[in-house]
Amino acid sequence: MSGHSTYEPKTGFERWMDMRLPIIRMAHDTALSFPTPKNLNYWWTFGGILALMLVLQIVTGIVLAMHYVPHVDYAFASVERIMRDVNYGWLIRYMHANGASMFFVAVYIHIFRNLYYGSYKAPREVLWILGCIIYLLMMATAFMGYVLPWGQMSFHGAVVITNLFGALPVVGPAITTWLWGGFAVDDPTLNRFFSLHYLLPFMIAGVVALHIWALHVPGNNNPTGVNVKSKEDTVPFHPYYTVKDGFAIGVFLLLFGSFVFWNPNVLGHADNYIPANPLVTPSHIVPEWYFLPFYAILRAVPNKLAGVLGMFGAIAVLFVLPWLDTSKVRSMRYRPTARLYFFIFLLACIVLGFCGAKLPDDPVIPGVTSFTLIDSDLNSYVWLSRIAALYYFVYFLVITPILGLTETPLPVPESISAPVLSHPATAPVGAVASPEKKG
Repeated sequence: MSGHSTYEPKTGFERWMDMRLPIIRMAHDTALSFPTPKNLNYWWTFGGILALMLVLQIVTGIVLAMHYVPHVDYAFASVERIMRDVNYGWLIRYMHANGASMFFVAVYIHIFRNLYYGSYKAPREVLWILGCIIYLLMMATAFMGYVLPWGQMSFHGAVVITNLFGALPVVGPAITTWLWGGFAVDDPTLNRFFSLHYLLPFMIAGVVALHIWALHVPGNNNPTGVNVKSKEDTVPFHPYYTVKDGFAIGVFLLLFGSFVFWNPNVLGHADNYIPANPLVTPSHIVPEWYFLPFYAILRAVPNKLAGVLGMFGAIAVLFVLPWLDTSKVRSMRYRPTARLYFFIFLLACIVLGFCGAKLPDDPVIPGVTSFTLIDSDLNSYVWLSRIAALYYFVYFLVITPILGLTETPLPVPESISAPVLSHPATAPVGAVASPEKKG
């Protein structure tokens, strides 16, 4: 909990401003003196990294929008003009394109950290739901941005994805027609996507503000999952975590810079450097890498409507996770059985991403036919996708609820300070409490 404000105006201007618009007090209480658990590790630095990447995406996006032409006849050429004729246009575009990938790298690490340490549990359910909304808005923004260069993969990807909405009963055709702005992916579609791609990042920024507000009500979770008991369990956010986050951001920017300056196109698709041609379909239409797990779930289901529902259901299940998890212990540090299932879940997500990048009928094990140990129909990435997708849903809908009721967790520390000052195994008597006692 943030507690009472410790801000004291030091100048006449600060006192004058504080009585009229206490924005300096809010910044001080939010980013400087906010009491933060003293045992946070580097997995907690990705919140700051995400905030930086959002600002970077908005700034570079605004500059690119000044030169981009949202018209099917000129969009591809305008992107090439940005790369060649605009001062440092190549840098701004590569920062924006690779920044989207780095944004998703950070958000996936942030999500899996929350899953591992139980940061979605009470009293942080609203905080988690706001994070899921941000993730959903990110996906919509990234998809619409991918269409804007109007290359081969952009155009045909837009055709495939927008047609998926048509599979929804009753409302599907109306949604598809609205997205197209007509009866096919054409100039009105590009205009709609450009407008929404420009608008949604500001909506994300608004939800991020709510996300931070929701965080400051219960305060940060921590690796032990134990609630803050006293001031001894916390330190001010500044300078302890501003320095720690600053170092992590610097390391992350080195990774980001390595892509921007040395491998700017490695995460993209070569076909997107070919102008869009409705008459020539690429041999393999694939989305950006951060959509591949959901694309694999879509392809794993033979029925189109069921595949669409499965793809959207994979995201929807995240919204109800706080009520699916029945365990009273937050952190998987003290849940060895849950930890095992979690790492299998992580592997399943990686497998889905890998399968999404492959042709569905390609053999998983080359050279294996129906005359050997595995049937040729089963030796395909579509079947591997089905197995991984099944585990994805079973993990949330079956394993998580049942495991919380059946597993026996390890003893949970009585306070944050106990495991910080001494290991739980060697802690003094009374330093740990049973899960039933802690909750």
